[in-house]
Amino acid sequence: MSSMWNIIEPTIFAVLRYLVGVGRTVKLFLVMANDALLCVIAVWIAFSLRLGEWVLSSRAVLAVIAVSLAAWLTIFTLSGIYRSVVRFMGARTMVNIVTSCMMIGVVLALVSLANFVPSVPRTVAVIQPLVFSVLLIMSRLVARYVFFDLLNQKSFFGQRQRVFIYGAGSSGRQLALSLRYEGNMLLCGYLDDDARMAGKHLDGARVYKADNVAELIDRHEIDMVLLAIPRISRQEREKLVRKFEDISVRVLTLPAISNLLDGSISVGDLREIEITDLLGRDPVPPNQHLLHKTVTGRSVMVTGAGGSIGSELCRQISQLEPTDIILVEMTEHALYLIEGELREAEKQGMLSGSVAIHAELGSIADHDTARRLFDRWKPATVFHAAAYKHVPLVEENVIAGMRNNILGTLQCALHADRVGVQNFILVSTDKAVRPTNVMGASKRVCELILQALNGRGSGTLFAIVRFGNVLGSSGSVVPRFQRQIRQGGPVTLTHRDVTRYFMTIPEAAQLVIQAGAMAEGGEVYVLDMGQPIRIYDLARTMINLSGLSVRDAANPDGDIEICEIGLRKGEKLYEELLIGNSPRPTDHSRIMQAREAHIDWPILNNYLHDLQDVLSQGDREASLVILSMLVPEYNGSQARRSSNAA
Repeated sequence: MSSMWNIIEPTIFAVLRYLVGVGRTVKLFLVMANDALLCVIAVWIAFSLRLGEWVLSSRAVLAVIAVSLAAWLTIFTLSGIYRSVVRFMGARTMVNIVTSCMMIGVVLALVSLANFVPSVPRTVAVIQPLVFSVLLIMSRLVARYVFFDLLNQKSFFGQRQRVFIYGAGSSGRQLALSLRYEGNMLLCGYLDDDARMAGKHLDGARVYKADNVAELIDRHEIDMVLLAIPRISRQEREKLVRKFEDISVRVLTLPAISNLLDGSISVGDLREIEITDLLGRDPVPPNQHLLHKTVTGRSVMVTGAGGSIGSELCRQISQLEPTDIILVEMTEHALYLIEGELREAEKQGMLSGSVAIHAELGSIADHDTARRLFDRWKPATVFHAAAYKHVPLVEENVIAGMRNNILGTLQCALHADRVGVQNFILVSTDKAVRPTNVMGASKRVCELILQALNGRGSGTLFAIVRFGNVLGSSGSVVPRFQRQIRQGGPVTLTHRDVTRYFMTIPEAAQLVIQAGAMAEGGEVYVLDMGQPIRIYDLARTMINLSGLSVRDAANPDGDIEICEIGLRKGEKLYEELLIGNSPRPTDHSRIMQAREAHIDWPILNNYLHDLQDVLSQGDREASLVILSMLVPEYNGSQARRSSNAA
């Protein structure tokens, strides 16, 4: 018997696959033919139940069949039954079928009352629609199981992923329905925090109380957990994700409900867990007055417009309806990308047509270029984001790094003051606080330049905004970890005790715009970055949430090893945001004002003239000496010994 089935089975599934692949018209014809047959069968069953015997071809039976078929075709066509897709049939489709069948019953009742055909029992008008609706619903459920569930399972070759869905609400149930059509996934149950749901079954899948997820995952040999709770806050999402950070199970999540455009949910909406899900900090709604104050109705220049922060500043500023936005960038491809993105947004109506976009290719560290740009555009507001920020590269290229960062800021600030720029906002970094590297020390000098220019009575309001690492920026550790995990490891980090602050790029750019609008002259604003994250813990969590395990002394059979490669030149274990203490609060809960010393312009100007001379001569040693004199916290002598040893 089994050998016979082994011969027949491939033929059956081949026919089923053929039927699934036929055109829409053929499928509609087959469904309607099936329904017509069921309509006739329902009449036979109705008469047999009423009379107690099978009567297939009497005059009364044939008359009821004719009326039923005519009513079925008319009513079902008008009610849109045949516009529904069988594989996505749900409660609404079933209700529509039952309602349409009841309307057929009304037609049969009218025919019976008119007595057009004698010997037709009146109860047939009730029994036939009930039987017909049951047969239709059963046929569709069977078709959905055979043509999609069973066929998908048979079509998948390989090991199926055993899956838990976290969240037994409407989103979880929609996701479970979508899993039916994924041959490589087997739903083993739901996890939910609601104790009232524990022990219940949803379409055959049991709901478990999400108390000890590690034990449940181990018991059911789960490969993947799908988080289907899109309506929670970032803080709640962070607590949820933390439940799985020490469990070697792959975790995918649905985005926030606002990002699900049509409200429907499918497997395609799932994404990998990102570090933003671990930050646990919900964005504060922006102060609209501060957002618009220095941008709306003004000509705005953004330097470093193609960089991580610069490009996001351009996106947000362009939405605030400036008269002009001048994109200044020294890298041709980066400028091409951000200009193209803004012009495409303009074409699609996402930007006001009154915003003029200007792309300027050039280095603001060049005196002539900076002069030309400021003379041509005379912007009212400048966001200066142009800088070299990669610590090891700047450590190896001291002359280029200091020239671009320090002299670039100096040229921009002086020309801004000369042409009457109203607001000048410098994008700084936490590495400027007690710096151990050239990049951080050079950015601290940039801060000193703006503080000194403001102190000499400039007409321009200079402000500095300082913050830590942004997620997704060039050189960010997160995409590097993701790439190493995909390649099978090892994941490399400089030191297991390194900690860093993190913030999303859109949040950082939004806060930069608001902080710049608070300026009264020379302030250093510090963004609230939340709690620092230990990079080793981040790497371990990312490995576990990818469904892999960490290979170490305690687990020698793990999948991916975490290797320490040692701190690179200029790096330190932890970053700081403040040089002094007791920062002042501001009107914005995420923005503080630092209290820090500065150098008067005449003294600073002399140092800067000397620095320009040694940089033009390419004298690395002399430039480091001047840098350490300007920034006493920077250990220049140690940096020189490191460079000599290298």
